[in-house]
Formats: sequence, structure tokens, C-alpha cells
Amino acid sequence: MTKKITSLFILIFIFPSIFSCKKFLDIDPLYTQDAENYFLTPLDYDRALTGAYDLLQSSFMTVWVGEIASDNSIAGGESVNDTEGLHEIDNMNHDAVNNELRSIFRWNYSGITRANYLLEFKDNIDFEGKDKIIAQARFLRAYYYFELVKYFGDVPLVIDKRIGADEVTKIDRTPKSEVYAQIEKDLIYAASILDWKNPTKGRITKGACLALLGKAYLYQNKFDAAAMTFDQIIDQNEYMLIDKYTDLFTVANEGHTETVFDIQYTGAEGGGYDCLICLEGNAAPGFQGIRQFEGPTYGDGNSYNLPTQNLYDAFNPSDLRRDASILDIEAFKNANPSVKYAEGGGGHTGYYNNKYIKKKAEIGLPDNDLTSPVNYHVIRYADVLLMAAEAHNRATSPDDAKATNYLNQVRKRAKMSEINASGNQLTEAIWAERRLELSGEGHRFFDLVRTGKAAQSIDGFVTGKHELFPIPQVEIDLAGGNWNQNKNY
Repeated sequence: MTKKITSLFILIFIFPSIFSCKKFLDIDPLYTQDAENYFLTPLDYDRALTGAYDLLQSSFMTVWVGEIASDNSIAGGESVNDTEGLHEIDNMNHDAVNNELRSIFRWNYSGITRANYLLEFKDNIDFEGKDKIIAQARFLRAYYYFELVKYFGDVPLVIDKRIGADEVTKIDRTPKSEVYAQIEKDLIYAASILDWKNPTKGRITKGACLALLGKAYLYQNKFDAAAMTFDQIIDQNEYMLIDKYTDLFTVANEGHTETVFDIQYTGAEGGGYDCLICLEGNAAPGFQGIRQFEGPTYGDGNSYNLPTQNLYDAFNPSDLRRDASILDIEAFKNANPSVKYAEGGGGHTGYYNNKYIKKKAEIGLPDNDLTSPVNYHVIRYADVLLMAAEAHNRATSPDDAKATNYLNQVRKRAKMSEINASGNQLTEAIWAERRLELSGEGHRFFDLVRTGKAAQSIDGFVTGKHELFPIPQVEIDLAGGNWNQNKNY
């Protein structure tokens, strides 16, 4: 393999087969091969694509940070020194030396590198179905860049090539408007190639491309473009809300009609705490489980990412989503007297994330804290409806009737009364509904930032600073110190 590799981007070309998820593709025995002599068969391209998919495993970090940085949850854990970076983010005193933020930066660039590796050699050979492989690689690159830009703002934009160590010191951060432009370009291309259904479980579809494209437009306040894009999905009638909200996050019901884009996990392979990105299972349920739990239904866990009283109280008591989303441990104990559990020294609220939590019926191999088979729903149809509602409500020529219809479809499933509003009142209602419908799924902090609500909702949030996270200092150093840090860090 050539030595075009830098620590900055974790250019892990030691090939997709090393950390490949069996839910995407079964891989033959491990081996390495000279990069320039690869991409000679269709299987080579498919294996490289599998490697690009593999970095989606890092989604558990967005579940944590997207909730813990907001008013939805606290860091929790064994102590305030247990995964200290999450506690810093919880307290809004994080800085450029933060292990969790560095992992987010590195892992997403690793995903981009793997996609770029495939795209660099996209013209080596021709074969039937190559266009769909290229389209999926471009979607994945767009997704990883979207994650980076929403965390860090301006980030270096690298397209269709690998970067040598000497080149890294000559690359500057790219304005986020240009990064978004590339995201849009990749997603528009991918949506034009892919079908509404993909025969391979866990692989990307046209609906996923359009949903992420609409979300990218929404994050840029391009409401007209977002509305049109989301309407393409809704009008296709490919997706629908499932009847029972409680069935959304179970292994037994994965792949349901509300799934637009989810990340596949398996409980059949193990891993270790020293390499969370190496896991094939979802780390979130075990980490978010009940500490030293004994009793029915649940398994014991590490008590991270604990919902707040503020979130619990935001629900109407009659809203069935409250108990489906948040486990009140004392209420559960009162109903089940045999229950025992311990409080973590990192904080305790009395509540647990009931969407992504370890359950006895969904336990993988030891260490089962790390091997949950529960998929992560990046975008589900309810999210699409609420984003479409917001886009139509905030469009140049608002269509509040359509926005209200989309909003009330989500509320109807929750057995909540319809909302009849318009203008700013409707906007606020849609934002409030997003918190209730999507709590515990990693969206809240970024919703608060993009809607200008963060300072009034998050203790310690400093306007003009905390809208973005700091670029990890070690990455600035590796880039030769030529990147400016985000404002006020």
C-alpha cells in the first residue's frame, strides 16, 4: 500500500475488510493489497464501499453529544472523570483538548477518506451496477461532511483523492458554504442514480439521499429547496408512520416502513473499550443502560446520557411518547419490587433513554455493553414530516396548511390533539414537536443551535462561541498550525 497517509484524517486504507460490518457484507479472510493494483474487479469496488459504510458505526457519538450538549440529558456515567469529555460538553466548558470531539473529527474524516479512495479509482474498470456503488460512496461522503460541518463549521474539503502528509500542512479550512455545496452536489447525484429500494439490507436508497439533502437545505435556511425536496419523499408514498411508537426502536421490528436511513449493527461480534470505532455492535444502549440493574426487561449498563427532568416535564402526561422515550426508574421499580439498581457518580436524574437502552431480549455477545444489535435511526419518516412542516412554514411563500397537515400526522400517531396554528406560532409548535418526537435520538442540540434557541435553553451556552465545537488542537498541530481555531476557543 502506498504511504499517502496522515494522522489528521486517519487515512485507514489498510482496507475495508479489517473493520467491516457483517450486516453489510460478509468478507473473505483478511488481507492487504497495494492500493494502485486494486479496483480490478467489481468485488473490489463492493469491498471498498463496505469499508466506507463501516465508519457509520460512530453514530453512537452523535446520540451522546446531540443530547448531552442540550437540555435533554446529562452525561452521567460512573464519575465526572468517566469519559470526561462528555462532562465537559455537558457543562459547556469543553475546549480544543477533548477526546470525544477528536474522535468525531477523526472518525468522520476516516469515512471520507474511504469514500474518496473508491472515488479516486472510479474509472479503473466498467461493470454493471458500478454507478450505484459510486452513488452510495458519494452519499456517504456527503453524510460524513454533513456531520463535520454541523459540529465544526469550516472544515478542509478533500474530494476524490488521498492526501499526503506534506499536503496536509498546505490545506486550509474550507468555508462551510463550499462544504455544503459539495454535500448538495453529492446527494443530488446519488439521488438521481439510486432506487427507492435497495435489495441489500442497510444500503442507501433514493429516499435517504433526498432526506439528507432536504436536511442540509434546512440547516442552511434554504426553506424553499428543502420543502420541494421533502415533498418528493412524501409524495412518493414509499414510507409511512408505523402504528405503535413503542415498536420504533426494537431489533424485532427493524426495517419498518418509517425507516428512511438507519445504521446497521450486529450483536454477533465483540470488541473492546480501547477501540469503540472497531465495534460491530451499537455502544449506545449498553452505555445508556441502568447501572448494576437487577430485574425484568432491562440489562445492566453504565448510566450515561440520562434524560433530564426538564425533558420529562416537557411531555403532556397523556403523551404516549413520554414513557416510550424516557424510563422513570423509580416508577418502574414501584411496579416491579424486585428491581435493584445503583446510581452513578457522574450524576443521576432518575431517568434513562428508553429508546436506546440495553434490554434482555436484545443482548449481544460479551462484553454486551458494546455489542447491542439495535440499529440507529439517523432519519425516520416522522423526522421527514416535521422537517417538511418547518420548511413549508418558513418558505418564501409559506404553506401553513401543508405544514400543519404534516405536523398533525405525527401528533395523531402519538394520540395527541391536532394543532391549528399559523406563522410564528406554528413554527414554535413544530420545534416543540421535534423535541418530543425525536428526544434521545441526537438531534436536540443541533436543532437548538440552528433555530437560535440554544442560549435560552442550555445552561452555560455562550452565544458566538458554542454554536460550534472547537477544532481539536492536535489536528491543528498536525496540519502545521495553519488553521484558525473557532471563535472564542
